[in-house]
Amino acid sequence: MALPPPRPPCLLAAEADEGTGEGEGLPAGGAGAGGGGPGMVPPAAPSPAGAPEAAGTEQRSPGEGKRQAGGTWSHLPGRWGEGWPAYSEGANGEPTTDPSPFPQQEEGGRTQLSHLFPQVQELNQCLWQLLSLSAKVRSPGQWGWGGISNSQASDSVLEAVTSTLKKYPFDFRGARILSGEDEGLFGWVTANYLLENFVKYGWIGRWIRPKKSTVGAMDLGGASTQITFETTGAIESPSNQVTLKLYGQHYKVYTHSFLCYGMNEIHNRLTSKILKVPVMTQRGRSFPMESIYGSPCTRTERPPNYFPMAMVNMSGSGDPAQCLAHAESLFRFTDCPYSSCSFDGVFQPPVQGNFIAFSSFFYTVDFLRSVMKRQVATPKDLKEGAEAVCNTPWSELLRKEPNLEHYLQNYCSMATFVSLLLTRGYSFSNTTFPSIAFQQKAGDTTIGWALGYMLNLTNMIPAEEPSFRKSTSFGPWVGLILLFVAVLLGSLVSIFCLMKSSKGRGAV
Repeated sequence: MALPPPRPPCLLAAEADEGTGEGEGLPAGGAGAGGGGPGMVPPAAPSPAGAPEAAGTEQRSPGEGKRQAGGTWSHLPGRWGEGWPAYSEGANGEPTTDPSPFPQQEEGGRTQLSHLFPQVQELNQCLWQLLSLSAKVRSPGQWGWGGISNSQASDSVLEAVTSTLKKYPFDFRGARILSGEDEGLFGWVTANYLLENFVKYGWIGRWIRPKKSTVGAMDLGGASTQITFETTGAIESPSNQVTLKLYGQHYKVYTHSFLCYGMNEIHNRLTSKILKVPVMTQRGRSFPMESIYGSPCTRTERPPNYFPMAMVNMSGSGDPAQCLAHAESLFRFTDCPYSSCSFDGVFQPPVQGNFIAFSSFFYTVDFLRSVMKRQVATPKDLKEGAEAVCNTPWSELLRKEPNLEHYLQNYCSMATFVSLLLTRGYSFSNTTFPSIAFQQKAGDTTIGWALGYMLNLTNMIPAEEPSFRKSTSFGPWVGLILLFVAVLLGSLVSIFCLMKSSKGRGAV
């Protein structure tokens, strides 16, 4: 039986505190254990002005297709600003815990906050130690395979994380492993929130619902890829449907996560298939077999003579046709049990509306545009761009972008894969492909699942429609209106006098 993973020093210290009765504190802070490890959560802010402190995006238990509403929370003294816009957002969309917004009027508040700062630093160090463990937990938790060992081991890590973070004075909501569908859905929420497709604060001082449709979201990570979009058609697979109620509006969303179709796993799967006839790169390299077959996605493909540390030498020809053939073999485009499928027998309704493609979708297309100087406006452009990368000698690629030497050898296969995934997998045609925006940010914020998860956790997207509120009091509004009327009347009188004077001179 596999042993549980070793605990980092901060966990051991927390467990020692439990034995001595030390380490008591206020309710602890938030953490997420999926895809990016645990992270600190700031104290809750009230909902945006005029919006009720009600449910956010809804939590779904296994097997359910509708997310239920949450509650409100606030345990530290003072406010964290006037709603979400007052938060300080980092580059990855996660709120940062800047202590400056806390009011400092009360002596007790200052004392407590100064007491918290050393604990925040200690927690920050502990989170970095927990990060590697929680990242390793993600594979067995999502896929049901052995990773660091098994489900008992992953439960052990999550239990240790929970025990540790409860020692700190933050509103801790529990550590859990996000499913791939959750990541896709939270990425969709992030994109549409940042693009103000749900609600925006108008210049007239009211919360308004823009007359815009939501955009679909496509994420391409290291282990999986997700597609999420609102649809008006029937969703024949209940597991792919999520119903949301945001700001009084209902959204029927299709979402699916394809495991083993992330960039890293596609590279491993391709390499596994072509070890005998390599075509991936034009530069020879060596690597241990474990780097390819240590992944759950390729474990069943291990050769009979598999030895983890045995070195494999690979030298590719850069043939785009062979690369395309091997990439196609990773998909199964037949045997669809529904009216329409993407691939591998997974239901997908026809894509509709605009889409935003981020993460490795963006990096791949950006490479074709900025380095290869290729236009990517149609499926044909993307396919020809991938072929151009494969046909370019290594020396020329290195000359074009020397800073990407470590990644250059993968762009041939990755561009080929992205082209296949979007056109044959998700069925973007000449008509729908131009609706895809390949970008990593909306405004100054990187698009990803983290912000959507935080919006859900902190109930910053209420289920009910926000009430309208003027941005100024009634008195100033009356004064501005009277001033406007006076200026308008004065202008009309002046124009009338000038016209009368002009007619008088003409008569003389």
